[in-house]
Amino acid sequence: MKWQRKDILAIEDMSVEEIRHILHTAKVMKEILMRPIKKLPTLKGKSVVNLFYEASTRTRTSFEMAAKVLGADTTSIAVAQSSVSKGESLYDTAKTIQAMRADVVILRHPSSGSAKFLADILDPAVINAGDGQHAHPTQALLDIFTMQENLGELEGKNVVIVGDVLHSRVARSNAWCLQKMGVNVTFAGPPTLVPAEMEGLGVKITHDLDSALPGADIVMALRLQLERQKSGLLPSLREYSHLYGLTTERLKKTGKQSIVLHPGPMNRGVEISDDVANSVDALIERQVTNGVAIRMALIYLLIGGSSNVVA
Repeated sequence: MKWQRKDILAIEDMSVEEIRHILHTAKVMKEILMRPIKKLPTLKGKSVVNLFYEASTRTRTSFEMAAKVLGADTTSIAVAQSSVSKGESLYDTAKTIQAMRADVVILRHPSSGSAKFLADILDPAVINAGDGQHAHPTQALLDIFTMQENLGELEGKNVVIVGDVLHSRVARSNAWCLQKMGVNVTFAGPPTLVPAEMEGLGVKITHDLDSALPGADIVMALRLQLERQKSGLLPSLREYSHLYGLTTERLKKTGKQSIVLHPGPMNRGVEISDDVANSVDALIERQVTNGVAIRMALIYLLIGGSSNVVA
């Protein structure tokens, strides 16, 4: 297919054909990434700006590496040391970046809808690296890519996503993406973190993780944001871990060799035990590698490439 999309803002409005095109391009990019010398001249002379208003290690570094492997120049703006700390608005910061002739702007921001706001006012492509509780499209795409690598065709597979769904942009984007690919999705967690309204996403919900696990091909643990316990949404971390933490014993309930994913960073001993996190079924490090490949694919497609990468 010919790529026509200017921005990557959310999964909801993407077609299955577009998702498959991204995954196909990412497969080529991963082959390049695994070479001893991983550097292409493909995007030489192009400029990518990372604008992160929230703390990030994996996502920001992943985007930086993706752009550099493709040969683009990268700039990361540390918001705490920028004019934002002096009161500059997102609008004015964005217009300043545009005036510097950036080709792609990658935004992480605590406000839902901020990426769409930026895309509407900027000529450069915008990639949403997480906006509030709304969406994290590149995480969903790398998760699907990792699942496909391990399981092949995903249609009819069963995925259980457990944890703080209420505040999770990762859960929302995965729900959209997985269902477009024909996957059955179940959200599991305490009632305060998995409210009934989540059924509006088309997923099943349960507050009993153990009952959801039989037949699950993939189990994804979400990071438990520890401040939730302080705000009264959880009685204690110990109780949460007892009821919803992934352990080797609990995963036996799936009845198969299920794969385990986690978007990171992990709270070991809370949402996932050490033995599960370090097991061969946990593909958490591969998610990080695949994140670079997915982001390479997106930067390449948005700046005007096809899926036929010339090395």
